[in-house]
Amino acid sequence: MADDRKISFFGFEIGRKKKGAERPSFVPDTEADGAGVITTGGHFGVYLDLDGDKAKNEIDLLYKYRDIAAQPECDAAIEDIINESIVGDHDEAPVNIVLDALEVSDKIKDTIRYEFGNILSLINFNQYAHDIFRKWYVDGRLPYHVIIDEGKPQAGIKELRYIDPTKLRKVKEIEEKDDPKTGAKLIVKQEEYFIFQDTAMEKHNQGVKIHPDSIIYCTSGQLDPSRSRILSYLQKAIKPVNQLRMMEDSLVIYRISRAPERRIFYIDVGNLPKGKAEEYLKNIMAQYRNKLVYDASTGEIKDDKKHMSMMEDFFLPRREGGRGTEISTLPGGDNLGQIDDIIYFQKKLYRALNVPINRLEQEAQFSLGRSTEISRDEVKFKKFIDRLRKRFSDLFMQSLKTQLLLKKIITTQDWDAWKEEIVFDFIEDNYFSELKESEMIRERFEMLASLDEYVGKYVSNEWIRKQILRQSEDEIEEIDKQIEKESEDDGEDLDLDI
Repeated sequence: MADDRKISFFGFEIGRKKKGAERPSFVPDTEADGAGVITTGGHFGVYLDLDGDKAKNEIDLLYKYRDIAAQPECDAAIEDIINESIVGDHDEAPVNIVLDALEVSDKIKDTIRYEFGNILSLINFNQYAHDIFRKWYVDGRLPYHVIIDEGKPQAGIKELRYIDPTKLRKVKEIEEKDDPKTGAKLIVKQEEYFIFQDTAMEKHNQGVKIHPDSIIYCTSGQLDPSRSRILSYLQKAIKPVNQLRMMEDSLVIYRISRAPERRIFYIDVGNLPKGKAEEYLKNIMAQYRNKLVYDASTGEIKDDKKHMSMMEDFFLPRREGGRGTEISTLPGGDNLGQIDDIIYFQKKLYRALNVPINRLEQEAQFSLGRSTEISRDEVKFKKFIDRLRKRFSDLFMQSLKTQLLLKKIITTQDWDAWKEEIVFDFIEDNYFSELKESEMIRERFEMLASLDEYVGKYVSNEWIRKQILRQSEDEIEEIDKQIEKESEDDGEDLDLDI
């Protein structure tokens, strides 16, 4: 049962105000947040099972994500993704806010930029950007607790404190009533909140109810087929990682067991009775048996009398009249150098994580070729990185919105009108994208030189600038101003020389 304690945030008390549905509907408002839906109505009480299968599965899933992220091949792929997404630079922040499309005064723009800098400082993004992005990518969610001065909320956010996702659940509570005309269940009220539950609360099946405005909740946007659970970008990698682990352990065991030559002991038991012959054979086996075993968890080979040996020799009795006691040798495996199956599952893992396979080959040299030589996988990878950045930017959008509203810099209506014009620009470090852009510029100017004789005859300067150079109206206007200014500066310099 959720705890009835009420906590006040942002000037209101949690649990007293409920957000009503704008219009009656028979389906709840769904978002990519994986909120669990509970239904209330009439005179019945509300019970939220915090120890249910769903909660346990979500927590187990988070631990599984973190476990497979520690796999060396998976970790290498994750690092490639993060290094492309978050580029460190000592001179500037990994991400900047772009307000060029926002039609407001320069004073408001400067204020928004200043508050965005405060947001980055609150989460120490410039210093820990890599770690923050990795938490979000691996877990599939990144929650922060918004801490303010309740006596002075207009002072803004005082602290953004990270919350372990295993201790936080988002819940959507809806109230239904029967439609008298159709008999369908209509949703008349809807309330969202978070339930925080630490280890001490788990023993008493309790949790703290928290208003959604007090939580910054950035998710991956990936949902399971039922759209009830948030998934990490590592969800597709679970099976390949497990298969790779199994194949590697099997390979090691096979190598150890098949690499050595095993012996066959033909023991002459003469005319001994069956019981005596078996006892005699066991004594011989105890003298020659190897006790080496392989530990898959540590990768060690050790001597353990409690386990059967993998390099077991063969002991076969031979009756009187044979060739007597004899020892022969079985050859070891002849395909011990083949690792095609391991390479296959490594490539499968990289495909699951959308990382180009050529990055798996550590011996491959970095080629400085033309953009036409860029692999299609690298182009797809760049687009994937852009999608990740855009999704991760929701962390900045939520934080900035909260900060601007608390300080009464803008209103909710202003934010709804401006949010589509706010863009977050990440530092680029992808050589392939730079190479492609450089070659596009070179090819455009080569085409421009070839069309020089046709300008004014068949095509206009404006057509050349729009169709060949791909300049927009704003770019043309800005470039013309720069050319005019540079011409004036050159004229002034010429007058000074004279």
